[in-house]
Amino acid sequence: MDLFAIDIMDRVREICRQIEKQDIPARVDTLNAIRRELHAVSPFATEPVDCVQWVPADTVTANDYNPNSVAPPEMRLLATSILADGYTQPIVGNREDERVIVIDGFHRHRVGRENPKVRKRVHGYLPVAQIRTEQGGRQERMASTIRHNRARGQHSVDKMSEIVAELAKKGWDDAKIAHELGMDADEVLRLKQITGLAELFADRDFSEAWEIERDDGDTSAEAI
Repeated sequence: MDLFAIDIMDRVREICRQIEKQDIPARVDTLNAIRRELHAVSPFATEPVDCVQWVPADTVTANDYNPNSVAPPEMRLLATSILADGYTQPIVGNREDERVIVIDGFHRHRVGRENPKVRKRVHGYLPVAQIRTEQGGRQERMASTIRHNRARGQHSVDKMSEIVAELAKKGWDDAKIAHELGMDADEVLRLKQITGLAELFADRDFSEAWEIERDDGDTSAEAI
């Protein structure tokens, strides 16, 4: 460590001694502000995880579209994990006015708000990484949520079809939906079919079909 770095560290230690004298809310605010300043000059400033902020749990709100579900045993295991290991992953969110809308980490958010032991330990705060600003629009947030949790947990088919329908109505074509949500074209079409909304197929000249062979040897075509 060169002399310049040694001098900086001496000043940092003095600042830390001053911060330690603050009450918890003031200390959290100060540390969050310092992290934002460090993030601004960090070589990793494009990475959300480089600047985790502790925010009041009551200001963190679930989104209204998440199709991921976790069964009660897995929720209990998550709570046990956070109690034993601490928060090893932040909640990914987007700040909107005075609230943070959850993009990923809904169940981590629930544990922090609802488990008395965890809530007490983290002083009523939750660790949040702000999603990149270009991903802050509703459609972008929906796509980001799917990308985050598609490989884990269980997706509600009905919820997934609602998301596909909303993205299609907002002008996203099948290719973009498939790319952004990590699907193939056939999956997008099947999810569109579930909605029962004919307008989602308005740009298609025909419907593809497949045949199902029944036990009696009869076949019938079903539209995708």
